[in-house]
Amino acid sequence: MSSERSFVANDGTVIGYRQLGSGPGLVLLHGGLQSAASFADLGAALADRFTVIIPDRRGRGLSGPFRPDHCMATEIHDLGRLLAETGARNVFALSSGALVALHTALVNPAISRLALYEPPLEFGSVQPRYWASNYEAALTKKDLAAAFVAVVKGTGDNGIMTKLPAPVLRSFFAMVMRLRRDASAGDRPPLATLIPLVHYDIELIKEMAGDPDRYRSLGTKTLLLGGDRSQGYLKAGVDALTAILPNATRIELKGTGHIAADNEGDPTRVAAELRRFFA
Repeated sequence: MSSERSFVANDGTVIGYRQLGSGPGLVLLHGGLQSAASFADLGAALADRFTVIIPDRRGRGLSGPFRPDHCMATEIHDLGRLLAETGARNVFALSSGALVALHTALVNPAISRLALYEPPLEFGSVQPRYWASNYEAALTKKDLAAAFVAVVKGTGDNGIMTKLPAPVLRSFFAMVMRLRRDASAGDRPPLATLIPLVHYDIELIKEMAGDPDRYRSLGTKTLLLGGDRSQGYLKAGVDALTAILPNATRIELKGTGHIAADNEGDPTRVAAELRRFFA
């Protein structure tokens, strides 16, 4: 059974998290279009071995709203305070959360082991924000269904959903959102809440764009995870980190994609890799 806890960040924002299990502390940090509830199954699969700590990043669930000056430094501070509050030294993070965890590990020695699932690194010809202009244009028009289509096509796995024509997907998602305007999946915030928050993840990717060689100084023992169905730019980012990080191991999960750790992915399989790595 999980308990809900919180702390207050330096800027006065409440950061909430869920805690369950017992053993060494292990933080699970979600990505975009997700909340702490997205890792409920992953957390449950790890709770017999670890004290699992699952924060809601700002703007959703148990945590307070974004501020106008939100940036990577804010995210690094939030994760750092969470580590200090809980005493956890192990971190697993997905997507934009993995970008946050990677940059936190560069400056915060509290992280002793780090597992990253496909951080969206931007460098050279690797452009994870190629879909962002379509998303932002739809958001400006308050067309959440079209914005969601842009996210799905830009970040989704190589499969039928990314190959269908955008107008077809937009009509489908618009219908779903009309029927379930205020509904959430389990404890997750509704899509209408999560879709606009992707903007902040896009801004983090933009802010952190640059030569991956800067990560060469990160000596933290690191597990790099990814799926063979994920988009090419995500694989390229993991390839770059594999070549650069001095203490990294890479594992590609066959038959999975970008959200394998999510309740809707294959969390049991991800949990098995994390149990081995963080044991």
